[in-house]
Amino acid sequence: MSNWPYPRIVAHRGGGKLAPENTLAAIDVGAKYGHKMIEFDAKLSKDGEIFLLHDDNLERTSNGWGVAGELNWQDLLRVDAGSWYGNIEIKPTTGTGPLTGKMVALAARELWAGMTPPLLSSFEIDALEAAQQAVPELPRGLLLDEWRDDWRELTARLGCVSIHLNHKLLDKARVMQLKDAGLRILVYTVNKPQRAAELLRWGVDCICTDAIDVIGPNFTAQ
Repeated sequence: MSNWPYPRIVAHRGGGKLAPENTLAAIDVGAKYGHKMIEFDAKLSKDGEIFLLHDDNLERTSNGWGVAGELNWQDLLRVDAGSWYGNIEIKPTTGTGPLTGKMVALAARELWAGMTPPLLSSFEIDALEAAQQAVPELPRGLLLDEWRDDWRELTARLGCVSIHLNHKLLDKARVMQLKDAGLRILVYTVNKPQRAAELLRWGVDCICTDAIDVIGPNFTAQ
């Protein structure tokens, strides 16, 4: 992807540590701090509606309990996440990878029509495959929390323009290897300015951070 429209700094789950994650309030906080790119996690309810949540279960970030993807949309509307302080990442409930990937991609195409498309990413290979089949023109990124020697094969098969890695997996040599393969590199979750600056100097394209007030939208490697 030669034309890379995305900024270097990404507000993690909306507002980083400054707002309840994966809520409209968090997205609003990220925007108020000047961030132009917001990362959040998308799942499917039992009856096929898209909602934002990172975990499979509701307990950590809301007053609800149980597996969120096993609830219908009307039940989820009664859950309170806003009073808890807590790329579109496709985050399927177990067993719903292909359907979640497809539905998120279709919704993204509709919601971002005529605008810079969102970057879809996932740890789930089957979710990315479904997104690729449903809306092949949307850019995709492979998420990895552990290094895989078959990253080149996977990103090629999935038509990925980027690879999204735990920053602890990277050194300068690996950054060069990934860049030589033509991939853009996103890293998570970087909250120390010194580490963020080092990664940018190496050539990392995007940094996902919770420290949106310290590592702001105009942060540079200098």
